[in-house]
Amino acid sequence: MPDEPSWPTFDGDEVDREPPTVQVRRPDPPTMRIPAPVPATPLRVPPKPAAPTPPAPPTEIKSEPEPVPEPITEREEPSPPTRRRKRPFVVAAVVLVVIALAGTAVVGTQRGWFDATPVPTTAAPLPPAPVSLSVKGVGADGKQATAAGVRAVLAGPAANGLLAPLAGLVVDPATGAALWNQGETTPQTPASTIKVLTAAAALLALDHSAQFSTKVVRGAQPGVVVLVGGGDPTLSSRPAGETTVYPGAPTVDDLAAQVRASGGPVTQVQYDVSRYVGPGTAPGWDPSDVPNGYVAPIEPVMLDGGRGDPSKYDTPRTATPAAAAALALAQRLGVPSSATPVVASPGAEVLGEVKSATVEQLVENLMQISDNVLAETMAREVAKARGLEPSFAGAAQAVRQVLTEHGFDLSTSTVVDGSGLSPNDKVPAKLLADVLVAAAKPDAADPKTAELRPLLTALPVAGGSGTLATRYEQWGAGGRGWVRAKTGTLTSVNTLAGVVVDVDGRLLVFTFMSSSPEQNNSLVRGALDEMAAALRTCGC
Repeated sequence: MPDEPSWPTFDGDEVDREPPTVQVRRPDPPTMRIPAPVPATPLRVPPKPAAPTPPAPPTEIKSEPEPVPEPITEREEPSPPTRRRKRPFVVAAVVLVVIALAGTAVVGTQRGWFDATPVPTTAAPLPPAPVSLSVKGVGADGKQATAAGVRAVLAGPAANGLLAPLAGLVVDPATGAALWNQGETTPQTPASTIKVLTAAAALLALDHSAQFSTKVVRGAQPGVVVLVGGGDPTLSSRPAGETTVYPGAPTVDDLAAQVRASGGPVTQVQYDVSRYVGPGTAPGWDPSDVPNGYVAPIEPVMLDGGRGDPSKYDTPRTATPAAAAALALAQRLGVPSSATPVVASPGAEVLGEVKSATVEQLVENLMQISDNVLAETMAREVAKARGLEPSFAGAAQAVRQVLTEHGFDLSTSTVVDGSGLSPNDKVPAKLLADVLVAAAKPDAADPKTAELRPLLTALPVAGGSGTLATRYEQWGAGGRGWVRAKTGTLTSVNTLAGVVVDVDGRLLVFTFMSSSPEQNNSLVRGALDEMAAALRTCGC
């Protein structure tokens, strides 16, 4: 792990030429490269309402989609504001990769390209334009931002009535100094930014290179095989080589081929979900979140996160993901399409086994596309690693336990799930910022920072990847390529937590949480994006 993280810039000409595809990989000690940001443009703040309107009466909090571009299929238009739950809009912070192109392109006329009559020549061709590459770490060398300067650049964007009520915090991780704060200790509904906590707990509690196994073992009766869930919801229904929303996922075809190669007839497929216990949905979840495609009941084995279409993020999910996976295996083995739940015999002969991507890659995947199923299974795996019940309650307890043991204050926080789908979750902006600050310190001398470094790699890039791929276009364009953040959206809840490098090369951590009753989520998200982009302009 290097002492300093690198920071990406990217060429704006490359943005959105094709629907972004999340490339999940286990990064080398964080050095990220993406195209350079487009030139900063004046901040455009979404207009305030013509006249103040009284707060809307309390209503039931409904989950809303947080738009994410589809990685394979044609991008769909955003849903109307009344649609429910979050649909993500569609690497470490610590390290700035600056690609300087020192040299210019040769003008076409110098070579006579545009002459009416070509003139023969035997002159040697001009040499290629020289390119100089340099890498500069984001440490504590950049000019330190001041509280007064940060307050000045945020004064306008933070005053946007679309965001009210607004809470948040801006911190310099090199010094730990708070540069701007507003209601940062008051617990708020975090929506999907709670995934910052889930991901951090997984990185602190689990081996980053660990993988989760899905096995088929011999059943109690001749001809019977049992599909045993091992905590991997990414098992792919697609043939090898075909991409799903989970890059690098194992396939059910591979599993079936191993079972056939083991010899002996197969007459029935059963499945074992005993790895997890308790209900499949969490307190506060809306029942329509499953058919609407935002989550599936949490079980230790499923195909493509329970999706009907494995190439799309939010597509109707099955209410019985483990049974559906067993039926898919039965189909490939050519046996009757029926499956029953059992508990496999301890020590049963293994007929086939496939493994997930690594924990670090799964964390990156869940953060990039804000995957609710992956977040919930990772939280349960933290619970198992801690010897706690692998249920929603046990997972929430495990996340709290791991973070508390590493010095984070959860005394005022309420955690009921790992994904943020539940409006019952309540955490202060300061907690989210504290976790990101720990990951973003200028060097990795602190073991906690070394473990959390991949958290920054996993954050979506403004205008470039994941749930931020289609943001920072109309609003906050100056932050494209410089802002990295986790998004969060529920009805009347919009949050953004991440990092940005200012024009002086100083890394800043921010958390912004809006509980605005404004029904047009895109306007509120745009106003939050303007705040993060304003931090990028800070030479203060």
